[in-house]
Amino acid sequence: MDKYDELQYAKLDTDREKRTGFPEVVFCEGKPDEYLIGIYKKLLENDGQIFGTRASEHQYEIIKEVIPDVQYNKVSRILKVDTHIKPIKQGVDGIGLIAVCTGGTADIPVAEEAAETAEYFGGRVRRIYDVGVSGIHRVLSKADEIREANCVIVVAGMEGALASVIGGLVSNPVIAVPTSVGYGASMGGLSALLTMINSCANGITVVNIDNGYGAGYVATQINRLAERCDK
Repeated sequence: MDKYDELQYAKLDTDREKRTGFPEVVFCEGKPDEYLIGIYKKLLENDGQIFGTRASEHQYEIIKEVIPDVQYNKVSRILKVDTHIKPIKQGVDGIGLIAVCTGGTADIPVAEEAAETAEYFGGRVRRIYDVGVSGIHRVLSKADEIREANCVIVVAGMEGALASVIGGLVSNPVIAVPTSVGYGASMGGLSALLTMINSCANGITVVNIDNGYGAGYVATQINRLAERCDK
């Protein structure tokens, strides 16, 4: 039977990496301070590394008091500790290639959550930001760079059309991430979500609104498989 660490308020899945290839990740938002501190301390003790999403600056400050090496990105809201794995700097190192594209600059926080997730799990990431369909020449100018990737993450709000455009340009899988960026009729990302799941372009799959982490995780799985097949 798989093991876990009992903390009463949390059951830390210590065997997850063995089963799935990925260690447990902490969703920080909404967790009481004392619970989050306990979880981070235990995970650090077990693995020497922790990856947390949707963290606030307050949560960073309280974790920093007990784990001085913790790192926080205000844009992506990633709160991580990495003490025994070689850090991956902006996609310079890592295996394969994942392209992360955004419709606009306002989509970057979700895109960075995806990109940092993929990098943390060992992938090489290429960021291609602000190439939305209102200036179609921008994404067309980057088409060759996008085609080099094993997998493409497309992050877009408003009407979410960028996923369809890129889906028609590349031969590899596209993971579409609708964001809550947009005016009233975008309905908090629902318009982009509906556009993406109704795309006529082939090879597109869609994750939940603002779910950069989910996109980064699946992209890493695809990237790993692609690199394994090339060997």
